[in-house]
Amino acid sequence: MKLPKDLKGISRGLDGILDRLDKLENTVKDGFEKIKNKIEEFPKYLDDISREIRDKTYYGFRRIKDGISEYKPIIIGSAIAASPLYVKASILAGLQIIKLYKGTKGKLLGYGLIIGGIVASGLGIILGLNAIHSLPSNNEHIQYVGSGYIEFVPNGQTISYDRHTDPVGYLILYSKSNDTTIEIPNVIWDGQYANTIIQNHNQIVQLNDQFVGQTDPINNQPYAPLQDVYVIDAINSKVPIQQVTIDGQTYYVIEANKINPADIAGFYTYQGWVNNFVEAMNTPGTYAAVLPGNSSVFQWTNITGTVAYQTIKYEQYGLNGAGRHVLVLPNETIIPYGAFDNIAGSSLNNYIVVQQVYNSSS
Repeated sequence: MKLPKDLKGISRGLDGILDRLDKLENTVKDGFEKIKNKIEEFPKYLDDISREIRDKTYYGFRRIKDGISEYKPIIIGSAIAASPLYVKASILAGLQIIKLYKGTKGKLLGYGLIIGGIVASGLGIILGLNAIHSLPSNNEHIQYVGSGYIEFVPNGQTISYDRHTDPVGYLILYSKSNDTTIEIPNVIWDGQYANTIIQNHNQIVQLNDQFVGQTDPINNQPYAPLQDVYVIDAINSKVPIQQVTIDGQTYYVIEANKINPADIAGFYTYQGWVNNFVEAMNTPGTYAAVLPGNSSVFQWTNITGTVAYQTIKYEQYGLNGAGRHVLVLPNETIIPYGAFDNIAGSSLNNYIVVQQVYNSSS
């Protein structure tokens, strides 16, 4: 495949990838204007949509680039960083516009986004987005990553690895430089707590199956699906990851036995807040508190009120954890959660053994 002239001569490696992302950023911005200018009498609502998606897509490129800069060791030349975060965004946005805005004008903008995503995907291959490179270590296949708190999220799948069964999910890394997260898919948790994570996740799934669809008796809102997450204090313990290939599929194995157990803890919260949860833990000024039994939060007619009560409900029905916890952000946003008692590292006691009581203003 032939590279465009403006991409020739850029060196391979991380700097080359970042330079290419700069060019893709500009292409995204210019491309939206070119598409729009070719449509006569562009409707105002479509113009607003174009501007919003253009700006968000451009901002997404900046966040991706900044994240890559910070996490060079794990995402140098990796399609992990590229494909899920901007290729899918462009394609999904295009499909949504085609679905919502019928007719030639909507289709033109939508298909333009889809084609842009496909082109970006092709560029990812051209740019040599191959395997993760490793950091220097005693084992050349192992690298150590970590900044602040990072999070493993099981997806319910398991895999046979190293003669035993391990949970599979994805890893959320936190980027301090631009206050965002980077997701690494196809991650295997191998070693200590593997069986416990599988058991905890199965409990969450069973309770979701039992309660989601029913109504919270306090705020009369439907229960929401919860998700278990496992936070590693990477300030104290760098996380060893090894790249492996199993049945032709690339996986990234967390070697949990090399992590201090004091730096690992399990939590559960609303499925849609998984990224927000670890971002909040990494936000200066965030603290954990506990809701009193008569808290007005339980009466809030929104997802926050529902999840706050649901963490208690799941505990009552046999979950190995304690609910009624909340993360309180500096802007007073709260994220209700529960803490597992079977994975409770002492370095995260501030989020597990919570003393401060949260009293809402309403």
